[in-house]
Amino acid sequence: MSWNLIELESLLNESGDYQVAREESCLRITNGDGLDAYLAVSGEQILVESVLFAKKEIKDCALLNEDILRTHQIFPLTAIAITHIDDEDYYMAFGALSSQSKEESIIIEVDTLFQNVRAFLDAYQNHLINGV
Repeated sequence: MSWNLIELESLLNESGDYQVAREESCLRITNGDGLDAYLAVSGEQILVESVLFAKKEIKDCALLNEDILRTHQIFPLTAIAITHIDDEDYYMAFGALSSQSKEESIIIEVDTLFQNVRAFLDAYQNHLINGV
């Protein structure tokens, strides 16, 4: 079975841990801490991502990128990329899984993304202009 947005919205609403809203071709998922993630089905994959911070908020991008590359393996199931939104670059956390994944795998992916977003923000805050 391949998942679609309607089924995924129902699954995530049933979990009770999130607020889920449909936005165009994706779902916006908000956790109890007020963090947002976006889930989309793209071909054979389910993608879930969350914006971390704008590139312009970084003191030294090369230093942050090196820190990310040296530490990314301690954050399971989640990677970091740079994406372009509304004429601005942002660092984002993302995970991907098969569109035929089991319910439990989808919930684990979303839960892990939110855990890792909080961990990324804590781990990399010293790279932010207004960070520590």
